[in-house]
Amino acid sequence: MADADTAASKSYQADVAQPKEPFFLKGSNHLDWGLKNRLANIFNPESGRTVMLAFDHGYFMGPTSGLERVDLDVVPLTPHADTLMLTRGILRTCIPPTYTGGIVLRASGGPSILKELSDEEIAISIDEAIRLNVAAMAVQVFIGGEYETRSIHNMTRLVDMGNRHGIATLGVTAVGRDMARDAKYMRLAARICAELGATYVKTYYVDDGFETVAASCPVPIVIAGGKKIPEADALQVAHNAVQQGACGVDMGRNIFQADDPLAMIQAVRKVVHESFKPSEANEFYLALKKEREEQGRS
Repeated sequence: MADADTAASKSYQADVAQPKEPFFLKGSNHLDWGLKNRLANIFNPESGRTVMLAFDHGYFMGPTSGLERVDLDVVPLTPHADTLMLTRGILRTCIPPTYTGGIVLRASGGPSILKELSDEEIAISIDEAIRLNVAAMAVQVFIGGEYETRSIHNMTRLVDMGNRHGIATLGVTAVGRDMARDAKYMRLAARICAELGATYVKTYYVDDGFETVAASCPVPIVIAGGKKIPEADALQVAHNAVQQGACGVDMGRNIFQADDPLAMIQAVRKVVHESFKPSEANEFYLALKKEREEQGRS
């Protein structure tokens, strides 16, 4: 009987205090259990960092080079990503439901590359985010853009909805054509997102002063990969960013447009989670690329 079992209990270890371990992510210790659990599906608890694979470009650019066939070109990369950043349409149609990493869902949209990009609105409901079991919702914030205020309100509405249901909000700082990509701008944009409630922030790496961007942002920062650059250069950027305070990368084109995307995402993981030097990671990339080429010829 249950009563008899209870009476026999004796190993209470009253002299051992319950551990009070802080949550591993910057600025996240006060969050609710469910939100922390979702963040642990985005960030690796051992390294405290993440390799996010971004392929949500089609929501305003259409079938970008390297994303013509997500099912064939991107799905094979997903086992090596801690997190996927994508749209609900691609999630439903292309991603196997057996994928167990974090899902960061593109939650804003509206204009295409043919229009003013800052004219976005919230593009999903919280019910949809819950239904798709997402870890976070991502929203563009256009600091200095024509529709700056609207984009900020989009983010704050998502923050309210996300906090109500334990889902993180990723504030994505969008840099317009006429804006300087320097530390001063990145500090401004990242700090505004954090001040208004973003759980974490995605911004761009800058060569001069990025450590001040990371230090002045009270929540975790991940860097955007940006336009395609040579693989060795992309690995260098990833290394510089995490060494200067970023909690990971959210790379897209520098992975799926690489000469060997599968080798590249694994090399990026070496930099982010194992602190490989850029030269070591590039050697790893080239060796894995060569091995895969030889396997293809055999």
